[in-house]
Amino acid sequence: MAAEEHALTSTEYIKHHLTNMTYGKTPDGTWKLAENAQEAQEMGFSAIHLDSMGWSIGLGVIFCFIFWLVARAANAGVPTKLQAAVEMIVEFVDSNVRDTFHGKSRLIAPLALTIFVWIFLMNLMDLIPVDFIPYLAQAIGANVFDMDPHHVYFKVVPTTDINVTLGMSLSVFALTIFYGLREKGVGGFVGEFALNPFNPSNLFFKVLLIPVNLVLELATFLARPVSLALRLFGNMYAGELIFILIALLPWWAQWALSVPWAIFHILVITLQAFVFMMLTIVYLSMASEKH
Repeated sequence: MAAEEHALTSTEYIKHHLTNMTYGKTPDGTWKLAENAQEAQEMGFSAIHLDSMGWSIGLGVIFCFIFWLVARAANAGVPTKLQAAVEMIVEFVDSNVRDTFHGKSRLIAPLALTIFVWIFLMNLMDLIPVDFIPYLAQAIGANVFDMDPHHVYFKVVPTTDINVTLGMSLSVFALTIFYGLREKGVGGFVGEFALNPFNPSNLFFKVLLIPVNLVLELATFLARPVSLALRLFGNMYAGELIFILIALLPWWAQWALSVPWAIFHILVITLQAFVFMMLTIVYLSMASEKH
């Protein structure tokens, strides 16, 4: 596929691999699959990335099924390799939650475990050869649905889609607000923004500095979901782009570069899942603390 796309232009090959399979409403009122990136943008908020949604949900189901299967067959004797691996992950996440989260909640540990494993699985899709699944999708689109292969887009790494990472970060942001209001009440929650970082003892200066505190604290607070989403998206998008660029090289150079990059990328995909999980725990811990 790389050779065929490269015969057109390298730019078209890269754009094709970085475009999602988008379904939405066109400006003329027609619901259809977008045939190019420009048409996908014109669909606006009615558009949905079918590939990102499909892989995200599918990997989430796989994650739940594997852990359910292990929990069902778990025994106190000699564990299987899969059970041992799952227990290591659970203990790793549990120790990080205990060390970082200082409140009381039964949700935090399962949430942290879900975030870590789910994001890791989505990131892991980046290690699949960049042409394999998109080529299969093109073949199915052309032979089954009689579509133009060049209009079949299929991204397999959900975390290279800003909509996915932003959706997860906004969910964490909503939980942060919920925990803040539950633990501190409306007055305490708002007071943290109004009376920090400047909180002089003099009442006049305290009131005078409230607008300044609100601007500083709200900017910091609202930057959390944006930075959380962009950090994961940026690292995974850059890694995927490097794999695509390597695929444009001659076959002998692809093996020489893709294998070392894939080995290094194993660290990247694990680290990004860990960072997202830890920041989630930290944000929820900060929201639960009472000062």
